[in-house]
Amino acid sequence: MHLIVGLGNPGEKYKKNRHNIGYMVVDELRAKFGEDGFKEKFHGHYCTAQIHGAKVLLLKPGTYMNRSGIAVQECSQFYKIPKSNIIVIHDDLDLNLGRIKVKIGGSNAGHNGLKSIDAFIGSEYLRVRFGIAHPGHRDRVTDYVLGDFAKAELPLAEAGVAGIIANIKQLIAGDLAGFMNNCSLNLKNLEG
Repeated sequence: MHLIVGLGNPGEKYKKNRHNIGYMVVDELRAKFGEDGFKEKFHGHYCTAQIHGAKVLLLKPGTYMNRSGIAVQECSQFYKIPKSNIIVIHDDLDLNLGRIKVKIGGSNAGHNGLKSIDAFIGSEYLRVRFGIAHPGHRDRVTDYVLGDFAKAELPLAEAGVAGIIANIKQLIAGDLAGFMNNCSLNLKNLEG
């Protein structure tokens, strides 16, 4: 069994924020592959999904970003999911908008959701880094990540989400290079 975690903050106020791109991806995965609706448990909302024959749990921590590790630890322990089968989708300021990169472990790059997960389960899980670009100055970061995507940004953000959904089978199968390549092709097609 795999656990796919989308990071974000709960509540309508944050729903379309750049920081909530993980939630957005998980919502799309549930819409396409979900076996049921979200249930409240593990300090968040989760559901089951069948993704190309693989049994998957989809989780949106409800603890706010800086305490995401609580939900991830509770859910993964309950279902006995090894760290190697945990996939965390999160926003990344260091990548251009819509760009997707994947890595196992490594630095949390100051991301509060990853810091929390690292503290609860360690860092050796798969991270899907979803580029939201940088506002240009570090003093603007908080307002930027907690702001909604601008209308002009939406096509690239949506293309990034669509790329993940279209290639999720490769990600679950461990074909990380193929997954990233296909996500990049999806974005290039949009950029023309």
